[in-house]
Amino acid sequence: MTKRNKIIYWVATIWLSLGMVSTGIVQFLKVKEEVDLFTHLGYPIYFLTMLSIWKFLGVVAVLIPRFPLIKEWAYAGFFFAMSGAIFSHLVLGDAVKDLFGPVLLLTLTVVSWYFRPADRKLVSVSQ
Repeated sequence: MTKRNKIIYWVATIWLSLGMVSTGIVQFLKVKEEVDLFTHLGYPIYFLTMLSIWKFLGVVAVLIPRFPLIKEWAYAGFFFAMSGAIFSHLVLGDAVKDLFGPVLLLTLTVVSWYFRPADRKLVSVSQ
């Protein structure tokens, strides 16, 4: 892995992790604005707790060494959560500004996944 790719990976991964933890905290604490947002999107409030716990676990999985299969699941979870948020906002006709956070986190998820080091990737077994 080149130094450039390593820097890209760590910048994207740290920024992604901070974004997921910060939104996870807001969701876990059920901050009024987040509750209002989830109500507007039509989701039950208990999703806040569920999503926050998944985000916390996903950040741990992405940051710790080894366990590439668990990392793949974490990246997939981040991808589905953020693409689902984008889709939900689009369906409701929300303003473009409401897409910024989910689009940023989705982009960081893809960049972090793409540039991850070889020891953080699943190894395919040839038969």
